[in-house]
Amino acid sequence: MTDRTLLRAGHVLSMDPDVGDLPRGDVLIEDGRIAAVRPEISADAEVLDMTGRIVIPGFVDTHRHTWEAPIRGVAPDATLDDYFVDILDTFAPLYTPEDVYAGNLAGALECLDAGITTLVDWSHINNTPEHPDAAIQALTETGIRAQYAYGSANTSLTDYWFESKIAIPGDDVRRIRAKYFASGDGLLTMALATRGPGFCQNDVVTSEWALARELDLPITVHVAMGRQAGRFGMVRQLHGLGLLGPDTTYVHCCYLHEDEWRMVADSGGTVSIAPQVETQMGHGWPPVMKAIEYGLRPSLSIDVVTTVPGDMFTQIRAAFGAERARVNADCWQANMPVPSSMLTARQMLEIATSNGAHVAGLEHRTGSLTPGKRADVVALDATALNMAPVHDPAAAVTLSADVSNVDLVIVDGVIRKRDGKLTADVARARRLVEESRDRLLAAKEAKKTA
Repeated sequence: MTDRTLLRAGHVLSMDPDVGDLPRGDVLIEDGRIAAVRPEISADAEVLDMTGRIVIPGFVDTHRHTWEAPIRGVAPDATLDDYFVDILDTFAPLYTPEDVYAGNLAGALECLDAGITTLVDWSHINNTPEHPDAAIQALTETGIRAQYAYGSANTSLTDYWFESKIAIPGDDVRRIRAKYFASGDGLLTMALATRGPGFCQNDVVTSEWALARELDLPITVHVAMGRQAGRFGMVRQLHGLGLLGPDTTYVHCCYLHEDEWRMVADSGGTVSIAPQVETQMGHGWPPVMKAIEYGLRPSLSIDVVTTVPGDMFTQIRAAFGAERARVNADCWQANMPVPSSMLTARQMLEIATSNGAHVAGLEHRTGSLTPGKRADVVALDATALNMAPVHDPAAAVTLSADVSNVDLVIVDGVIRKRDGKLTADVARARRLVEESRDRLLAAKEAKKTA
């Protein structure tokens, strides 16, 4: 029996140039797939009235350390250097599998609540083999579309982040690949979250890249975040090792050298930018326009809720404001008019949806309301005072909306948020993440007094 849902009479921003925008449009979902997007559709289906709603593809977060949800806001004033000490050398070694489960459960539900339907979970908390199992279990239970990026352990800053000699354990990566991701067709897919040159010795770097390619896993790596990492010339080093390729996402990229931008573009690599973290924690200016200048399609990511909010609206505005401020200041100093290539509000919506799907390697499944793709759909209540009256729907989404406007969230055809409320057991998730917080704080205090 076919399962059909019809979203009726919304203002549809499909992010598909062939489908276009429909000021009054219907979206038909059949068995988890977008079957049609037209001005009017008749079908035997459950009908959801989208009058006063703006209907968009779900947002895609291409880099989030989801495990950190139990320690949300513990480092509000942190710089990047502070983060390594305060989080990776203080809290991370204390994490149990139960903490990881609680973090991923609450963190993924937070994503869904905010209209993020696809998540790249950059999970560098695999202190035991039970840790990745816990992370994946939580992602599975929430129903989010996610790329689980298996990362290193974090039991010692010295061991894992200063010319580390310890590679990600290949046998456990193979176990996780075979156990959970054998088909590659499910809601969850897999990647390898690597630390890269400068943070690891070259033999570790080459072994981790080889492991990813042996298992046909995409690679995600932080590069050029802050001047110190920029001085590493990480992309240049990867090029020298013969490791660049179209399977790699480069996160941050704030201090990439010009030749490194060309190397990323020429190799077919992709870029993830976390603008609020980058401006706030000292990584550097979010290089959205730089990526576009090199023909890349930059995406957005949240990074760490220890220090910044966990929603995509914040990232959109941080990137939009920072990049336009930088260009305006440069043009003022040079006594030049601003270029026609200045970022637009419409571009920011594309970056947060279809570009994100491209970077996550999932553009064939999600990122636009295209017939044939999986149904990852978000509807925003544009009748609320913070959005009404609507003149430019794309601007209303990118510059006016917030989490409170996220009225409906559908992932793979399944309703995960309806009438502004998650369908999940939110009380349980909150209880678990609060218990994890208390456990971690107690363990931190015990370690300090030991």
